[in-house]
Amino acid sequence: MIFAIDFGTSRAKGAIFDALGACLGMAEVELAEDSRSSGLIHEIDARGWLTAMAEIAGRLLGPLGQTARATLKALVICGNGPTILPIDEHGEPLANAITWLDRRASFESEEASAALGYSLDAAFNLPKILWMRRHMPRLYEASRYFVSCPEFVAGRLTGEWTTCLPNRGYTKIIWDEAALRALALDERKFPPSIGIGGIVGHVHAQAAEAYGVPAGLPVVMGGPDFIASLLGTATVAPGRTCDKGGTSEGINLCAATDLANAAPSASRAASSGLLVMPHIIEPYYNISGVISTSGKALAWFKDRFLPEESFGAIYSRAERAKPGASGLVFLPYLAGERSPHWDPDASGVFLGLRLEHDLDAMVRAVMESTAFAMRDVISVMEDAGAHVEDLRSTGMPAQSAIWNQIKADITGKPAKVPAFSEPELAGCLAIGRFALGEEKSLAQAAEYVFVPRAIFEPRREYAALYDELFSVYRETYRRLADLFPLLRRAANLGEAQEEKP
Repeated sequence: MIFAIDFGTSRAKGAIFDALGACLGMAEVELAEDSRSSGLIHEIDARGWLTAMAEIAGRLLGPLGQTARATLKALVICGNGPTILPIDEHGEPLANAITWLDRRASFESEEASAALGYSLDAAFNLPKILWMRRHMPRLYEASRYFVSCPEFVAGRLTGEWTTCLPNRGYTKIIWDEAALRALALDERKFPPSIGIGGIVGHVHAQAAEAYGVPAGLPVVMGGPDFIASLLGTATVAPGRTCDKGGTSEGINLCAATDLANAAPSASRAASSGLLVMPHIIEPYYNISGVISTSGKALAWFKDRFLPEESFGAIYSRAERAKPGASGLVFLPYLAGERSPHWDPDASGVFLGLRLEHDLDAMVRAVMESTAFAMRDVISVMEDAGAHVEDLRSTGMPAQSAIWNQIKADITGKPAKVPAFSEPELAGCLAIGRFALGEEKSLAQAAEYVFVPRAIFEPRREYAALYDELFSVYRETYRRLADLFPLLRRAANLGEAQEEKP
């Protein structure tokens, strides 16, 4: 058996898989975000990961008898990232972890990019550490190591401290000795690297007592959870695309070429906020875009207008409405938008609202808007030279048949829904099977664990309708983009007026 655990941003999930890969049990625990988190700052108390580890292990391993526990072969850990945590020589956190959502190190990212000769985003590890050195020098000096989420938990279980380096292509994104020297960072604070699927160490006696995991169990590095989700959906060949749905939507395409450097048309990809990174499967690339409010847009509409209804009832409303929502288009920019606009002032809009529209049509328009946003990102990818073959849909929205069909119809891509709904845990299973020698490669392991439950094919009879509405969707943002900052300014002025005595 393989024990898999994923520490997401807001919840931790764990599962036990048998020798054939069947899930024998799952458990999850909510994770509390630190009260300071707002705007540019996003932090979390790393001790919460340890508490969640113990609770999930207790719920999944506690009921197992001694004989069953003895059949456990490995514990695989993945987690949110890039997230960075300073620890002391005993592995104790010296401060909150700065999560992948944190954007405070924008100046340091520019500084590091100039010094190293390649682009480093503010979310990456080195800019955060540079920020810490500049603004919290005592903390920087006191730190024994800087580690990420899965590295921290694996280290506390084994006493071995490592840096996950997924493959050689990630050197610039994580760090290497040349980068540390160029930025005058203390190399002793950066643990040695280990690849995904590498054995970090074995659970020591104290950890076994504290967290309820069998002593001596091998602990396998699962790395960043977005990589685990690519493996869990078998997004390991060019053209395959992981559609990670939820509050927001992450579109991750496996591409054969680096769009940032491949062709002149690739400049559009770079300017539209698509992130180009190495793929875990060499020599491919991971091209990603993030939509700010997808599932959140529907949750917002439900909470404001239909608070007593279940999501099942909401989905039924969308099914009753006509495709195209009778000419009603919604922009889902309720918290600004990231890809492909990167516009913090962008706002939500219902366009075409008339007396004949009802709540069913409005629900349908909101659900269709998320698919239009996906098509917007996919269009940028394909205009830049990539090819999107299919969507591998995950997350809560993927549990809705009507939403999957809408996505397929509007994007023109088949939507494949996995039988096992937690891609990060499925990815950990793939990593575990590879680590134990049951599969020859991570790609082979990914193919083993991904089993489609349903495939939603695009309905060609609606292609012309959605082509026209997509043009309207895109043009609506283009024409209104200059007005959104004025609306935000007016809102801020109104709030300031209310605060006056």
